[in-house]
Amino acid sequence: MPCLDPDAARLNNGFAVAINITAKEGKGDAVAPNPEGLIAPTMAEEKVKFFVPYRSPTDPLLFFVYELYTDQSGWDAHNKAPHFLRVVDELVALSAHRQRIPFVPFAGP
Repeated sequence: MPCLDPDAARLNNGFAVAINITAKEGKGDAVAPNPEGLIAPTMAEEKVKFFVPYRSPTDPLLFFVYELYTDQSGWDAHNKAPHFLRVVDELVALSAHRQRIPFVPFAGP
């Protein structure tokens, strides 16, 4: 079924990435500044539509990041951006689990 809301349709058109992060025991507060600190510089990237990190209110070790790019090249550029490269090694070191899953919208009928 096509989306009738033009704003929702615009947001649904692109390359989405869902990221799940589980911090190591006792490291949730150390992980939190990394995704939060990426908001402004990532939103300033040319092909970024949306970058929103979340932290679970029921488990302080769990994080979720939703990223939306105009296309896959936007994600590729983000992965090479200096602000991302500055934090990714620390983020991985503080994480017990990190999963990055790309998605594309269903093709219309």
